[in-house]
Amino acid sequence: MADFTPPTIPFLEAKQGHQSINLFGVPYDKTASFRKGTLLAPNAIREISEAAIESYSPRRIQDLTNLSFADLGDLTFDPQSSPEEVFALVYEATGELLKNETIPVIIGGEHSISPGAIRAAFEKHQNLQVLQIDAHADLREHYEGSPHSHACAMRRVLDFLPSEQLIQHGIRSGTQDEYREMIDQKRLVSLSDLPSRLKKAPLWVTFDIDYVDPSECPGTGTPEAGGATYREVEQILDLLSGHQVIGIDLVELSPPLDPSGISTALAAKLLRELLLTLA
Repeated sequence: MADFTPPTIPFLEAKQGHQSINLFGVPYDKTASFRKGTLLAPNAIREISEAAIESYSPRRIQDLTNLSFADLGDLTFDPQSSPEEVFALVYEATGELLKNETIPVIIGGEHSISPGAIRAAFEKHQNLQVLQIDAHADLREHYEGSPHSHACAMRRVLDFLPSEQLIQHGIRSGTQDEYREMIDQKRLVSLSDLPSRLKKAPLWVTFDIDYVDPSECPGTGTPEAGGATYREVEQILDLLSGHQVIGIDLVELSPPLDPSGISTALAAKLLRELLLTLA
């Protein structure tokens, strides 16, 4: 059993205060199936944000210093914890933040951390819409012996979320069965069709950094050619500004896989822009 923070999540009690947006990290990579390193992402993003990323966004004409948010630090647990244990901890932490009417923004970590957060959001908002921005379908029932692998993230979300409330965008890798399901269920949505598919409902955004093409973001465990440019990411961010985003997770950055640091810099800038969409 992992020795992780009790359900009261002490750092939430100590730090959340009156902030409307609360960020926390989940350093985890146990089920990463190809290359690991995502457990180092939360602190790497913080470090480069402090050292090299301006708080001001010229695109949004907004500054993080004017945003009511706090970084609560990382959830505390043994890195060898099972994904089920991490699911429970993320679920508990996210639920606490939502109960206090704040917006959780989570830095992963691998994609297996997302279902716990989304489960907490769905229990608060039964009409929740989930936007998965990702290179991979993540619809496996089991992968490498686990039903909670990062390759199963969206399958675990669909254990509780109605299929029509999930939008999958940017997918360019998956099994034949995964693609058949996404197409039959009309969940696979192009960038041009996104505006018409996003409803006026509470929205959770789960953003896997491998959505971005590896030519711009090689620091991820399972890079997939043919991805989006950062300019295309900005188009999605513009869309999100008009919607009721009630939670975000940013996952699958692996800083050690890109010694140049450009992937971490991209993730830090993306995090800044995601936070500012909540303003």
